[in-house]
Amino acid sequence: MLDTAATRPQGFAVRCSRALLSPWSRLSLLVVLLAAAGTCVLLFEPQRLLSDGGLRQLGGVAAVTVFAVAYGLCTTAFVPRPLLNLAAGALFGSQAGLTAALAGTVLGAGIAFGLGRMLGQDALRPLLRGRWLQAADGQLSRHGFRSMLAARLFPGVPFAAANYCAAVSRMGWLPFLLATGLGSIPNTAAYVIAGARASTPTSPAFLVAMGFIAVTGLAGALVAWFKRHQLRGR
Repeated sequence: MLDTAATRPQGFAVRCSRALLSPWSRLSLLVVLLAAAGTCVLLFEPQRLLSDGGLRQLGGVAAVTVFAVAYGLCTTAFVPRPLLNLAAGALFGSQAGLTAALAGTVLGAGIAFGLGRMLGQDALRPLLRGRWLQAADGQLSRHGFRSMLAARLFPGVPFAAANYCAAVSRMGWLPFLLATGLGSIPNTAAYVIAGARASTPTSPAFLVAMGFIAVTGLAGALVAWFKRHQLRGR
Protein backbone atom coordinates (compact mmCIF):
# COMPACT_ATOMS: atom_id res chain seq x y z
CA MET A 1 0.00 0.00 0.00
CA LEU A 2 2.78 2.42 0.83
CA ASP A 3 4.49 1.77 -2.48
CA THR A 4 1.25 2.33 -4.40
CA ALA A 5 0.52 5.57 -2.54
CA ALA A 6 4.04 6.79 -3.14
CA THR A 7 3.90 6.13 -6.87
CA ARG A 8 0.65 8.07 -7.37
CA PRO A 9 2.17 11.53 -6.80
CA GLN A 10 5.11 10.55 -8.95
CA GLY A 11 2.82 9.39 -11.75
CA PHE A 12 0.81 12.60 -11.52
CA ALA A 13 4.00 14.68 -11.67
CA VAL A 14 5.16 12.77 -14.75
CA ARG A 15 1.82 13.35 -16.51
CA CYS A 16 1.91 17.06 -15.64
CA SER A 17 5.46 17.44 -16.92
CA ARG A 18 4.57 15.65 -20.14
CA ALA A 19 1.55 17.89 -20.63
CA LEU A 20 3.58 21.03 -19.97
CA LEU A 21 6.34 19.94 -22.35
CA SER A 22 4.00 18.71 -25.09
CA PRO A 23 4.28 20.37 -28.53
CA TRP A 24 0.98 22.21 -28.18
CA SER A 25 1.86 23.52 -24.73
CA ARG A 26 5.13 24.87 -26.05
CA LEU A 27 3.35 26.43 -29.02
CA SER A 28 0.88 28.07 -26.64
CA LEU A 29 3.80 29.48 -24.67
CA LEU A 30 5.28 30.89 -27.89
CA VAL A 31 1.98 32.56 -28.79
CA VAL A 32 1.73 34.07 -25.30
CA LEU A 33 5.31 35.37 -25.46
CA LEU A 34 4.81 36.95 -28.88
CA ALA A 35 1.48 38.47 -27.88
CA ALA A 36 3.07 39.93 -24.74
CA ALA A 37 5.97 41.32 -26.78
CA GLY A 38 3.63 42.92 -29.29
CA THR A 39 1.53 44.42 -26.50
CA CYS A 40 4.61 45.89 -24.84
CA VAL A 41 5.60 47.51 -28.11
CA LEU A 42 2.16 49.09 -28.51
CA LEU A 43 2.05 50.33 -24.93
CA PHE A 44 5.61 51.46 -24.29
CA GLU A 45 7.03 52.06 -27.80
CA PRO A 46 10.57 50.91 -26.95
CA GLN A 47 11.78 51.91 -30.41
CA ARG A 48 11.55 55.54 -29.30
CA LEU A 49 14.29 54.89 -26.75
CA LEU A 50 16.65 54.05 -29.61
CA SER A 51 16.03 57.31 -31.43
CA ASP A 52 16.90 59.72 -28.60
CA GLY A 53 20.34 60.97 -27.75
CA GLY A 54 20.79 58.99 -24.55
CA LEU A 55 22.86 56.27 -26.22
CA ARG A 56 25.37 58.80 -27.46
CA GLN A 57 26.40 59.50 -23.88
CA LEU A 58 27.76 55.97 -23.61
CA GLY A 59 30.07 56.60 -26.51
CA GLY A 60 31.88 54.34 -28.95
CA VAL A 61 31.60 50.58 -28.85
CA ALA A 62 29.39 50.53 -25.74
CA ALA A 63 26.67 52.61 -27.41
CA VAL A 64 26.77 50.51 -30.58
CA THR A 65 26.59 47.28 -28.55
CA VAL A 66 23.64 48.44 -26.44
CA PHE A 67 21.83 49.61 -29.56
CA ALA A 68 22.43 46.27 -31.32
CA VAL A 69 21.07 44.27 -28.38
CA ALA A 70 18.04 46.53 -28.06
CA TYR A 71 17.55 46.35 -31.84
CA GLY A 72 17.49 42.54 -31.74
CA LEU A 73 14.96 42.46 -28.91
CA CYS A 74 12.77 45.03 -30.65
CA THR A 75 12.66 43.05 -33.90
CA THR A 76 11.62 39.97 -31.93
CA ALA A 77 8.75 42.10 -30.58
CA PHE A 78 7.71 43.03 -34.16
CA VAL A 79 9.10 46.56 -34.25
CA PRO A 80 9.58 47.38 -37.98
CA ARG A 81 13.23 47.17 -38.98
CA PRO A 82 13.15 50.24 -41.27
CA LEU A 83 12.44 52.45 -38.25
CA LEU A 84 15.34 50.94 -36.35
CA ASN A 85 17.67 51.23 -39.35
CA LEU A 86 16.83 54.90 -39.77
CA ALA A 87 17.49 55.44 -36.06
CA ALA A 88 20.86 53.65 -36.35
CA GLY A 89 21.93 55.97 -39.13
CA ALA A 90 20.71 59.08 -37.34
CA LEU A 91 22.51 58.14 -34.10
CA PHE A 92 25.80 56.68 -35.31
CA GLY A 93 26.26 57.66 -38.94
CA SER A 94 26.62 55.35 -41.91
CA GLN A 95 29.46 53.01 -40.88
CA ALA A 96 28.83 52.48 -37.16
CA GLY A 97 25.08 52.59 -37.77
CA LEU A 98 25.30 49.81 -40.36
CA THR A 99 27.40 47.70 -37.97
CA ALA A 100 24.87 48.14 -35.15
CA ALA A 101 21.88 47.49 -37.40
CA LEU A 102 23.33 44.33 -38.95
CA ALA A 103 24.37 42.95 -35.58
CA GLY A 104 20.89 43.62 -34.22
CA THR A 105 19.30 42.06 -37.30
CA VAL A 106 21.24 38.80 -36.91
CA LEU A 107 20.64 38.75 -33.15
CA GLY A 108 16.89 39.33 -33.51
CA ALA A 109 16.62 36.73 -36.26
CA GLY A 110 18.53 34.22 -34.13
CA ILE A 111 16.26 34.80 -31.13
CA ALA A 112 13.12 34.39 -33.23
CA PHE A 113 14.52 31.30 -34.96
CA GLY A 114 15.42 29.72 -31.62
CA LEU A 115 12.00 30.41 -30.13
CA GLY A 116 10.23 29.05 -33.18
CA ARG A 117 12.44 25.96 -33.35
CA MET A 118 12.16 25.07 -29.65
CA LEU A 119 8.54 26.02 -29.02
CA GLY A 120 6.72 25.80 -32.33
CA GLN A 121 8.30 23.33 -34.74
CA ASP A 122 6.98 20.07 -33.27
CA ALA A 123 3.39 21.32 -33.18
CA LEU A 124 3.31 23.09 -36.53
CA ARG A 125 5.12 20.66 -38.82
CA PRO A 126 2.23 18.12 -38.85
CA LEU A 127 -0.04 20.95 -40.07
CA LEU A 128 1.98 21.60 -43.25
CA ARG A 129 -0.53 19.99 -45.59
CA GLY A 130 -1.47 22.91 -47.83
CA ARG A 131 0.18 23.18 -51.24
CA TRP A 132 1.72 26.56 -50.56
CA LEU A 133 2.91 25.55 -47.11
CA GLN A 134 4.48 22.35 -48.37
CA ALA A 135 6.19 24.21 -51.22
CA ALA A 136 7.63 26.81 -48.84
CA ASP A 137 8.74 24.14 -46.37
CA GLY A 138 10.41 22.09 -49.09
CA GLN A 139 12.22 25.11 -50.48
CA LEU A 140 13.54 26.17 -47.08
CA SER A 141 14.46 22.64 -46.04
CA ARG A 142 16.32 21.70 -49.24
CA HIS A 143 17.72 25.07 -50.31
CA GLY A 144 17.83 26.94 -47.03
CA PHE A 145 20.70 29.34 -47.59
CA ARG A 146 19.67 30.31 -51.12
CA SER A 147 16.01 30.72 -50.20
CA MET A 148 16.68 32.78 -47.09
CA LEU A 149 19.23 34.93 -48.93
CA ALA A 150 16.58 35.76 -51.55
CA ALA A 151 14.00 36.49 -48.84
CA ARG A 152 16.38 38.93 -47.14
CA LEU A 153 17.45 40.64 -50.35
CA PHE A 154 13.88 41.43 -51.40
CA PRO A 155 11.85 43.31 -48.77
CA GLY A 156 8.57 41.76 -49.88
CA VAL A 157 8.89 38.99 -47.25
CA PRO A 158 8.23 40.25 -43.69
CA PHE A 159 11.24 39.80 -41.43
CA ALA A 160 9.38 38.04 -38.60
CA ALA A 161 7.46 35.76 -40.96
CA ALA A 162 10.69 34.60 -42.61
CA ASN A 163 12.23 33.89 -39.21
CA TYR A 164 9.40 31.68 -37.99
CA CYS A 165 8.88 29.93 -41.33
CA ALA A 166 12.56 29.01 -41.35
CA ALA A 167 12.30 27.79 -37.74
CA VAL A 168 9.42 25.45 -38.58
CA SER A 169 11.31 24.04 -41.57
CA ARG A 170 14.36 21.77 -41.35
CA MET A 171 16.74 24.60 -42.20
CA GLY A 172 19.97 24.68 -40.18
CA TRP A 173 21.11 27.44 -37.83
CA LEU A 174 24.29 28.36 -39.69
CA PRO A 175 22.75 28.76 -43.18
CA PHE A 176 19.93 30.79 -41.66
CA LEU A 177 22.21 33.22 -39.81
CA LEU A 178 24.69 33.57 -42.69
CA ALA A 179 21.94 34.21 -45.22
CA THR A 180 20.32 36.71 -42.88
CA GLY A 181 23.55 38.63 -42.33
CA LEU A 182 24.57 38.74 -45.99
CA GLY A 183 21.13 39.25 -47.47
CA SER A 184 20.26 42.09 -45.11
CA ILE A 185 23.26 44.24 -46.01
CA PRO A 186 21.95 46.11 -49.08
CA ASN A 187 18.53 47.12 -47.79
CA THR A 188 19.80 47.83 -44.28
CA ALA A 189 22.60 50.00 -45.65
CA ALA A 190 20.12 52.01 -47.71
CA TYR A 191 17.97 52.80 -44.68
CA VAL A 192 20.97 53.56 -42.47
CA ILE A 193 22.40 55.97 -45.05
CA ALA A 194 18.99 57.60 -45.43
CA GLY A 195 18.84 58.07 -41.66
CA ALA A 196 22.37 59.44 -41.52
CA ARG A 197 21.69 61.94 -44.34
CA ALA A 198 18.12 62.84 -43.41
CA SER A 199 19.21 66.35 -42.50
CA THR A 200 20.33 66.88 -46.12
CA PRO A 201 17.52 65.34 -48.20
CA THR A 202 18.90 66.77 -51.44
CA SER A 203 22.31 65.14 -51.05
CA PRO A 204 23.28 62.48 -53.63
CA ALA A 205 23.75 59.82 -50.93
CA PHE A 206 20.22 60.36 -49.55
CA LEU A 207 18.64 60.34 -53.01
CA VAL A 208 20.51 57.19 -54.05
CA ALA A 209 19.50 55.43 -50.81
CA MET A 210 15.83 56.35 -51.23
CA GLY A 211 15.92 55.30 -54.88
CA PHE A 212 17.38 51.92 -53.91
CA ILE A 213 14.68 51.43 -51.28
CA ALA A 214 11.96 52.19 -53.84
CA VAL A 215 13.44 49.92 -56.54
CA THR A 216 13.98 46.95 -54.22
CA GLY A 217 10.49 47.38 -52.78
CA LEU A 218 8.99 47.25 -56.25
CA ALA A 219 11.18 44.26 -57.19
CA GLY A 220 10.09 42.43 -54.04
CA ALA A 221 6.43 43.03 -54.85
CA LEU A 222 6.91 41.74 -58.40
CA VAL A 223 8.75 38.63 -57.22
CA ALA A 224 6.02 37.91 -54.65
CA TRP A 225 3.33 38.31 -57.33
CA PHE A 226 5.21 36.01 -59.73
CA LYS A 227 5.74 33.33 -57.09
CA ARG A 228 2.10 33.47 -56.07
CA HIS A 229 0.87 32.88 -59.60
CA GLN A 230 3.52 30.21 -60.13
CA LEU A 231 2.25 28.27 -57.11
CA ARG A 232 -1.36 28.66 -58.26
CA GLY A 233 -0.46 27.14 -61.60
CA ARG A 234 0.93 23.95 -60.10
